[in-house]
Amino acid sequence: MNNSNIKEWFIRFFKGIFIALGFILPGVSGGVLAAILGLYERMLNFMAHLRQNFKKDFWFFLPVGLGGIAGIILLSRPLEFLLVEYKVIILWGFAGAIIGTLPALTKESGKYGRNLSDWILFVVTIVVGGLFLYNMTAIFGNMPINFFSWMLAGALIALGVIVPGLSPSNLLLYLGLFDPMLAGFKRADISVFLPIALGGMLTLILFSKLMNYLLHHYYAKVYHFILGIVVVSTLLIVIPPVADYSGFNIMSGFISLILFILGIWVGHWMSSLEEKYK
Repeated sequence: MNNSNIKEWFIRFFKGIFIALGFILPGVSGGVLAAILGLYERMLNFMAHLRQNFKKDFWFFLPVGLGGIAGIILLSRPLEFLLVEYKVIILWGFAGAIIGTLPALTKESGKYGRNLSDWILFVVTIVVGGLFLYNMTAIFGNMPINFFSWMLAGALIALGVIVPGLSPSNLLLYLGLFDPMLAGFKRADISVFLPIALGGMLTLILFSKLMNYLLHHYYAKVYHFILGIVVVSTLLIVIPPVADYSGFNIMSGFISLILFILGIWVGHWMSSLEEKYK
């Protein structure tokens, strides 16, 4: 490996660290970050056509994957601390970041036109999805923390990579998987990493082609469904039971408002970057 190749390897490694933000920060999409860094189209093509140029693409994305793992381990510790000590305040910042991406996501959903049925799907997704998610614990009980729940977490993270603009972390927060996931990442726990990686890889391989087909044939409906899920899951992370307002005071409310506004700006900025680098 010559000096040029070593330099390119480390550039892709640091790109992987940056993309890791999309895996663990609510309001940030791994797909958006991959698009900004110029990796999204090649990554989706690699996953949708594994047998084409497999060896070349595997070695190209290996440093990206290693950087992603390193980034997750490095970033999980400070994020876990903030969520333990200042959970409600941080959640309002995350909610702002997600809301900041909504104008761009709404624009994207109408990229090829939309009609009344698309808006009906959006409203139905909010109402039905909201009622289902809010009552999910009452219906199914608490989400167990096991191998299969970690595979689900990996699948949701992978969907955030496949669909730019979709941040799965708010769903993980509501399912109760986000905090233990961060704790596992902080410890570099293989029993957490392995099923999440497995669930993520299976989803990328199985759904890349499906997502490619759906976006080609039902673009507006797919994005209006995603838009509905984003709206309702964002609302759910700032109301009980996810957000606990015991001990919340005027100062907490003021800081939450500041972070909420800052989050909106960051989310809008990230969306504008994606548009610029598409």
